[in-house]
Amino acid sequence: MKKIIVPIDFSEHSEFALKTAIKLAKKNNAEVYALHMLELSDTILTSSSDSQRPEALFFLKLAEKKITEFLDKDYLKGVKVTPIVKHFKVFSEVNDVAQKHEADLIIMGSHGASGVKELLIGSNTERVVRNANIPVLVVKNDLNEVNFEVVAFACDFSEDSIKAYLKACKLFDAMGSKIHLIYVNLPNDRFKSSIEIERLMVNFFTKADRNLDRMKDVHFVSDYTVEEGILNFSIKMGADLIAVPTHGRKGLSHFFQGSVGEDVANHSTLPVITFKI
Repeated sequence: MKKIIVPIDFSEHSEFALKTAIKLAKKNNAEVYALHMLELSDTILTSSSDSQRPEALFFLKLAEKKITEFLDKDYLKGVKVTPIVKHFKVFSEVNDVAQKHEADLIIMGSHGASGVKELLIGSNTERVVRNANIPVLVVKNDLNEVNFEVVAFACDFSEDSIKAYLKACKLFDAMGSKIHLIYVNLPNDRFKSSIEIERLMVNFFTKADRNLDRMKDVHFVSDYTVEEGILNFSIKMGADLIAVPTHGRKGLSHFFQGSVGEDVANHSTLPVITFKI
């Protein structure tokens, strides 16, 4: 892990993300890119009028000044932090910036969203998770430690999930984390017997690891929704981090609709990291 992107909106939660990034950067000798997306009106952005250009330039310079002031903190010392200001507030651009700088991780601060607000507009975090091709770590609090010794990895044991699983194993094995894999068994037409789940597991680990060593780290959980199963078991087992593979807009292949990765990231009080399938 050498490069970390942190979207900054000057809120308390974006500072939680920045602090987490700095702690990880110090452990891995990485550099951090602090990204602020400037929200300008369509009129200013699309206008060819000379009168609009000074206004756009004013807001750009103001944003550059504000992010420089925001990054004037003692805890940043010892880490290379590069500020980036983009003109558009388009959340797919976070992934574009990450790709341009060959970043390994995006860290987002989030307070989540619920109820009508979530249904109507979702959250900025969900949009970044949906569009990012690299792992996205979502934090809700100021983390004292970023060791992530115990990780709960949600898995449906589909072949689609193998790529995300291998990425997660590479990251967590390097960090010395203990990975517990969680399979959430659902009622009604999505229910699977123990034998059916074990067959999925054998096929999955045979193709992913070429051995069945990690089968001992799998936990079957029964719940009414995948999200509830993941969150409830992660708390019960004392996990430091929840890891979820996601298709973004499609959701996990095992699941019925929506994106489980986005929902878990939005509602969990624990840190959540998503890996794109």
